[in-house]
Amino acid sequence: MKDILSAITTYRQARGWSEYQLAEQSGLPQSTISSWYRKRMVPTVPSLEKICAAFGITLSQLFAEGGDPVSLTTSQRELLERWSRLDPEQQNAIFQLIDRF
Repeated sequence: MKDILSAITTYRQARGWSEYQLAEQSGLPQSTISSWYRKRMVPTVPSLEKICAAFGITLSQLFAEGGDPVSLTTSQRELLERWSRLDPEQQNAIFQLIDRF
């Protein structure tokens, strides 16, 4: 089983964030985040969802085994959000447009 606290630390350090900055970005109390590490506790699912939102990742990305953490920029997240609203025909049209470049 994946060590979730290590994964959170990896994502946090990749962004150069302290535990306090993660608390600010996620909306969780810094004392909560700190206690996870002191007591080796596994965060609750709602807390993990807030952490993932702060990192701009999904829960499945957080739990994924192996590989480097995936980090999306704001524009990449926006692009994926817009992409998800397209129907398959529209997505295909976008692929064709990209191929023309």
